[in-house]
Amino acid sequence: MDTRMSEATRLFGLFDKDGTGIISEPALVQVLKDIGAIMKDDDFRTLFKDSGAECDGGLNYAKFVAWLSGQQQQAPASLIDGKALADGVLDKSRQAVAKFDVKPLLVVVLVGSQQASLSYIKRKEVAATGCGIRTRLLQLDEAITQQDLGAAVDALNADDDVDGIIVQLPLPAHLDAKAATSGVSAVKDVDGFLPSNVGATALHGHEPLHCPCTPKGCLALIQSVGVPLRGKEAVVIGASNIVGIPMSSLLLKEGMTVTTCHIDTVDTARHARRADVLVVAVGKAGLVTSDWVKPGAIVIDAGINFVPDASKKAGFRMFGDVDREGVRCVAGHLTPVPGGVGPMTVAMLMSNTAEACRKRRGYA
Repeated sequence: MDTRMSEATRLFGLFDKDGTGIISEPALVQVLKDIGAIMKDDDFRTLFKDSGAECDGGLNYAKFVAWLSGQQQQAPASLIDGKALADGVLDKSRQAVAKFDVKPLLVVVLVGSQQASLSYIKRKEVAATGCGIRTRLLQLDEAITQQDLGAAVDALNADDDVDGIIVQLPLPAHLDAKAATSGVSAVKDVDGFLPSNVGATALHGHEPLHCPCTPKGCLALIQSVGVPLRGKEAVVIGASNIVGIPMSSLLLKEGMTVTTCHIDTVDTARHARRADVLVVAVGKAGLVTSDWVKPGAIVIDAGINFVPDASKKAGFRMFGDVDREGVRCVAGHLTPVPGGVGPMTVAMLMSNTAEACRKRRGYA
């Protein structure tokens, strides 16, 4: 049955041309003709009538594969506890900082007073305090010019007391975020946004001074599952400089075969269904549904979306890019939102800040 399952699953993908996750009855007949030597008429009759995968006159992909794998009673995906894993990373940073004569100083540059940005900064400050890391908020006028913002960053680069610098994004529309973040010196670029850090993340035989925080956290979440990655398939949905591109690079370095899907990708769902590891970071609530996911896959949801919800005190609810309840019925492991990638991103920022201090001050 293993050979039959492999061949039938492959052909299912070929005939699901519209990417709906449903294969029609005529297509099923075509599959039967193509692999008749492997699967008998009775096998397909059983699939169609007894698998529980019937849907609008066709077969649902996820249930089809689950039935063939003998996993139709598969338990819901295990939720990967990002908060618990982040606590471990923070504890290591706390232990490292305790040995330093001078405690690291992290400066956050904020232009304007966006409430969402202030909330993010507060979480970083709380984490930093717990690790023994000093913080300073440099809040600049929302109307500041690009030149003056650059001068403020240059002053922080020259300040020997400062170990890490973050330019909090997003910036007001009149400012160039790339120019602002590119002005941070490499050793103080604890966000890992500089081309030199992203480039070293991508190249074999090179290590960045600081790896981008969210991809670094995502990789740790994936590795926490304990499944060998080498030779497996990974799909990253989203190709941003901050998450998608460095994430693909890290997975490639782990020996995975990596596909990066972006705004111009045709039929993203078909690519996603091949993934043993699926990382999603596009900023579209509920984009990835159960029929996008390979049964048993590790799914990392790096999306942050705020949807209005009158029942919440804040007036909104946070959602990821993955339809959590639907995907949990198919995936093997899944990060929740909130409580998954978010805490790990903050924890990796603290790790990078402690490491910046160690490198700059020559601590062992």
